[in-house]
Parts: sequence; structure tokens; C-alpha cells
Amino acid sequence: MTAEPFKRMVIMETTLLWILSVVLIVAGLAGTILPVLPGTLLVWGGIVVGAWIDDFTRVSVTTVVVITVLALVAWALDYVAGLLGAQRAGASRQALIGAAIGTVVGIFMGLVGVLFMPLVGAAVGEYLARRDQWRAAKVGVATWIGIMLGLLAKVVMAFMMLGIFVAALLV
Repeated sequence: MTAEPFKRMVIMETTLLWILSVVLIVAGLAGTILPVLPGTLLVWGGIVVGAWIDDFTRVSVTTVVVITVLALVAWALDYVAGLLGAQRAGASRQALIGAAIGTVVGIFMGLVGVLFMPLVGAAVGEYLARRDQWRAAKVGVATWIGIMLGLLAKVVMAFMMLGIFVAALLV
């Protein structure tokens, strides 16, 4: 038996793993905006698969640890940013619950729902808590600004993770 079939099998396996890596990263980048997909986790998973393909030779374990830290920070920002915006505006507990409900409802309404339903939910929750429409609007907008800043930070961090990965592959 010659080594040729074995070589082809290894090449095919490596190619499939690279395809998996790229698909995970691309899906993850989409997921940084679409809350249906766990964006940062998928980007991280694609990077780990890419590093694993050559036994962490080009992309070292240290590099993967740095990328993991960035992924964890991005994940935390995703959850904390909206809350910080709401808290900064003095939001009530009902506003926070409303923002969470708005986020879930927004998932089923497409991109516009994802972007604006947290604002609506926070404003409705705040209005129900304090019956002050101006305060409700302020809390809704502050929550939305926090969520958008968190989204922007998450996208930037996902591209930083990808940049570090690509740089490690090429160096």
C-alpha cells in the first residue's frame, strides 16, 4: 500500500477543518450583530479549530489564551453594556426587565426589532414603574445607547480576535 491515499485523506481532512474554521468565524462575525447566534463564541471556536489544525504550531496556545480573554471580555460587554446605560439613567428594575423582554421579542422581528425593541421594552418598563413618559424615554434611549456601544465593542473585539489569529498564521 502506498502513502498516496493516506496523503489525500490527510489533505481532505485538513481542508474540511479549514472550511469548518472559516464557517465558524464568518457565522460568528454575523452573530456579533444578530443575537440569535453566539457570535463571539463562534469566532473563538473557529480560531481554536484553526489553531488545532497544525497542533498550535503557528497559532500558539499563548495566542489562543489571549484570544480567549478577548472573547470573554466581549461576551461580558454584551451583557453589561445595556445594563450600564440603563443604570446610568437611573432605570428601575421594571425597565431592566422590559429591556430584556424587548431583546427577546426583537429577535423574532428581524434586525430592526433587535436594534429597537430593547429601547421600547426599557421605556415601557420604566413608564409602568414611574408613570413619567419623559423619564421612560430617557431610560429607553440610555439603554439603547448602552446596547449599541456594547454591540460596537463586541464587533471591534471580534475583529481584533480575528486579526491576532490571521497575524499568527502569517508570521
